[in-house]
Amino acid sequence: MGGSSAGVLVPSVSKADEMGASVTPLAVSSSETTDVAGAPAAEGETVPDGSRDGAAVEADAERDRDLLCPICMGVIKDAFLTACGHCFCYMCIVTHLNNKSDCPCCGNYLTKSHLYPNFLLNKLLKKQCVRQIAKSASPIEHLRVALKQGCEMSVKELDGLLSLLSEKKRRMEQQEAEMNMQILLDFLHSLRKKKLEELNEVQTDMQFIKDDINAVEKHRAELYRVRERYSVKLRMLFDDPIPTKLWSPTADQHNSILISNSRNSRSSLVRTGSDNLQIRSNDVTAQLNHQEHQRKDAFSGSETSSLIQSGRVIARKRKIQAQFKELQECYLQKRRLGASQSHHPKEKVNAKVREGYHVGLEDFQSILTTFTKYSRLRVIAELRHGDLFHSANIVSSIEFDCDDEYFATAGVSKRIKVFEFSTVLNQPSEVNCPVVELATRSKLSCLSWNKYSKSVIASSDYEGIVTVWDVTTRQSIMEYEEHEKRAWSVDFSRTEPSMLVSGSDDCKVKVWSTKQEASVINIDMKANICCVKYNPGSSVHVAVGSADHKIHYFDLRNTSSPLCVFKGHWKAVSYVKFLSTNELASASTDSTLRLWDVNGTCPVRTFVGHTNEKNFVGLTVNNEYIACGSETNEVCVYHKAILTPAARHKFGSSDLDDAEDDAGLYFISAVCWKSDSPTMLAANSQGTIKVLVLAA
Repeated sequence: MGGSSAGVLVPSVSKADEMGASVTPLAVSSSETTDVAGAPAAEGETVPDGSRDGAAVEADAERDRDLLCPICMGVIKDAFLTACGHCFCYMCIVTHLNNKSDCPCCGNYLTKSHLYPNFLLNKLLKKQCVRQIAKSASPIEHLRVALKQGCEMSVKELDGLLSLLSEKKRRMEQQEAEMNMQILLDFLHSLRKKKLEELNEVQTDMQFIKDDINAVEKHRAELYRVRERYSVKLRMLFDDPIPTKLWSPTADQHNSILISNSRNSRSSLVRTGSDNLQIRSNDVTAQLNHQEHQRKDAFSGSETSSLIQSGRVIARKRKIQAQFKELQECYLQKRRLGASQSHHPKEKVNAKVREGYHVGLEDFQSILTTFTKYSRLRVIAELRHGDLFHSANIVSSIEFDCDDEYFATAGVSKRIKVFEFSTVLNQPSEVNCPVVELATRSKLSCLSWNKYSKSVIASSDYEGIVTVWDVTTRQSIMEYEEHEKRAWSVDFSRTEPSMLVSGSDDCKVKVWSTKQEASVINIDMKANICCVKYNPGSSVHVAVGSADHKIHYFDLRNTSSPLCVFKGHWKAVSYVKFLSTNELASASTDSTLRLWDVNGTCPVRTFVGHTNEKNFVGLTVNNEYIACGSETNEVCVYHKAILTPAARHKFGSSDLDDAEDDAGLYFISAVCWKSDSPTMLAANSQGTIKVLVLAA
């Protein structure tokens, strides 16, 4: 047992017990000093301070290790000593002995009856804990401990301490009060500055409104004067009792008869004059009656027209009130922008469009007119896209030709169908048949009609094949098979008719030429490509929407990196369309549309009001309006300056009982404007195609 008692902690404790001295960091014998120094002190050698400090650190580290429990490796709590001379935490050794009957350090047989409390070690641990707390404690803690321990202090010393504490407290309260006042003052100054800015902005806006009211009232007064002059002329025309054209020929003829027959008998002259006067009187009476009927018809027509105009004005005013907040923001934005532009010398010439009218007011009037002009979508024709041999009727793409005389549809039925637009309008839906039908090998995802040739159309399909068709011969001109996965989008260039671009799930954008069999440009992306679109004013600029929630705008002359990346959507970008060379609209499965300026990177406007979370629902644009589908089986039309829909149309079921079920089963799958007219085509996943027109 003697050899086994030389453990990590026991020797130091046993040695101190034999010496009869307490083991503290300062109680070190001269022999231990000689051992630590490494040489006898009598030789006169001095130990360097650095070596002494290093030795002290090592000794402290060794002592700290001696105070660790071999089981939990933490400072021993409630120390117990085993019969073999090792110390453990009581709970650690008891838990160990519940499973094994041996010592964790030496492996000797051990039971709970061989455990003894180590009072000396517990006392040392408590003292060390107190010293560590004292080292890290604040002066306040030291004072509190001293007072609790009953430190003797005179009344004078206590009064001085209290005075010092009171002064310290007063000074701290003063500093805190000053700091709080400074914070409050800073807030009030900031608030005052912000409110002054808002006041200046409101005053500026009020001046804009005042100037615009004066300009509009002046212009309206001019219109009233013009209308009044027209009304006066109209009344003069209706109120003339004897028209000149009725009097002149009759009077001249009658006078000549009187002169030529002046020598006849008096009775004959009187009789002739009396008869002619009677005839003339009857003619005048008939003419006056005819004028009275004309006046009544004109007034009744005017009243009817006024009633119609009044109804339209009321409807447009209601629409303004419904969208007042958005219209207010639009007006102020246009007006401020117009005012800022008028300060630039280059734009002073165009600062006023008409007398008193500024650019901002003119722009807003145009927006207000077009926005309130229409409030609904009216169906003017309908046709069914399905056939007897294909149950799948989803129309993935629909597009007009360059002259708007024909439109083509494509979808999962593996067919391209070309319809004559005028025929669809004039014939019942059951009679309409395509004038051309092209069969394909795979389901179709997109169509693009050549902007210069009515007979050339391109398609992309689920196998990744991009095909160029000749509609006249009903044959394919070119087939491009470089895409490795489904191709979602294809588009012909407006400025270069032989060039087209496509995007695919293989994360590649490819540019093709109808004069070559292979792609001329290849762009590798990091995410699936959902849509591609040429800028209408350029053959080298292409917008690409992808599953990484971004729109990449490329210059095809340098495809190493995009010109800019538009960020804002938080789901995949499903469509991109250009309203103009500088305006780009995008659709995403985050149920929003966004309008971008290609010269910037932040969205100009975000449109909400439709539902789109998983499907391709279509997107189409013209100069003023943006239209898209919704997964609620309805078409939504937005004015590009207003955030909420201007008009809607819901595709309904022929069976009224199933109308609510259709809302969850079907969705709008494709839309297309007819150039810049208010007419559009819309198709849904059921295969129904409707011709819609914006109406008041």
